[in-house]
Amino acid sequence: MDILFQIALILIPSGAVLLTTVLFLRRETSKEIQTVRAEMKKERQTYFLPHRVEAYQRAILLMERIHPNSLVMRLHNPGLPARGLQTEFLKAIREEYDHNVAQQMFISPQAWQMVKNSKEETIKIINIAGNQMGAASTGMDLSAKIFELVAEIGELPTEITVEYLKREVQELF
Repeated sequence: MDILFQIALILIPSGAVLLTTVLFLRRETSKEIQTVRAEMKKERQTYFLPHRVEAYQRAILLMERIHPNSLVMRLHNPGLPARGLQTEFLKAIREEYDHNVAQQMFISPQAWQMVKNSKEETIKIINIAGNQMGAASTGMDLSAKIFELVAEIGELPTEITVEYLKREVQELF
């Protein structure tokens, strides 16, 4: 019995020292991992922040360029028939979008979804105006109809998306 007592006197303090050492090492390792993660995040931020800011700038520029009023002012050609001008508008929207599609890597999925939805809604506005044109309608008629629809809608999806993108880019800083 005396031997068991002596073994217990040796094992209990040894176990306590071992347990204390393991807990201490775990805590120190955890702190070290957090420090490394923080440093990596800071390095990523330093590297990616300029790219992210540029992506938000380009997404906002995309929204401004596909805004119906902007399209009409930039591409207006009164000599074209309404269907021809409608095709030009739709082509310009798709080209602008395709040119900026890679920006989705650097902006949030919610923001990119809003960009896509804004593009689709703008296409709908152009198509609604185009479908209301007769066979003899001119580009001037289509442009006037687009301005009329924009005035009826009020705040367009492109405008809402621009505001959302601006808020998100402010959160980066």
